[in-house]
Amino acid sequence: MRAKRVFDVGFALCALLVSAPALAVVALWIKLDSRGPVLFHQQRVGLRGRPFAIYKFRTMQAGAAEQGPQLTVGADPRITRAGVFLRKYKVDELPQFVNVLIGDMSVVGPRPEVPRYIALYPSEARDLILSVRPGITDLASIAYRDESALLAGTDDPEALYVRDILPVKLEYCLQYIEKQSAWFDLVIVWRTVRAVFGGLR
Repeated sequence: MRAKRVFDVGFALCALLVSAPALAVVALWIKLDSRGPVLFHQQRVGLRGRPFAIYKFRTMQAGAAEQGPQLTVGADPRITRAGVFLRKYKVDELPQFVNVLIGDMSVVGPRPEVPRYIALYPSEARDLILSVRPGITDLASIAYRDESALLAGTDDPEALYVRDILPVKLEYCLQYIEKQSAWFDLVIVWRTVRAVFGGLR
């Protein structure tokens, strides 16, 4: 696990240094595009059940959490013009490399959920998933890259997510934990890059 932490810190530092000019441009774009802070943070559940604040570039109107459901569905009117692009190419996730440096997250690992969805996990699966640091990307992130569009095709997105999507995500998480290795992490990083920039999975 120490080797994984060294990889995480090195990867996160390189990613932040290389992308620093782009991050500055994105921050300015967000400020010019809509009222509100550049960054958005939300409580998620991390290693051993410890809550932490996950960071993202803000992609929705200020106060969006009070204006609608927690799940983002399809062409949600709360999403800003800049947010459409940032979400499509996952640029909004880049501030999470700061979470990696802090130690709340890894580059690769089960995506952290909000407390109310963690409460729905079967106890054995929950204990296993929370035994590792959550990640910026994982197998489920790749498989459900277009999750918002999928949820838009139903009258009850919350029910669809809980009934059909969440159980599959849990299976992906458990598969990762069973097979985790430095090589597997690199494979997932590569598949993530292909999914974001090539539309491949």
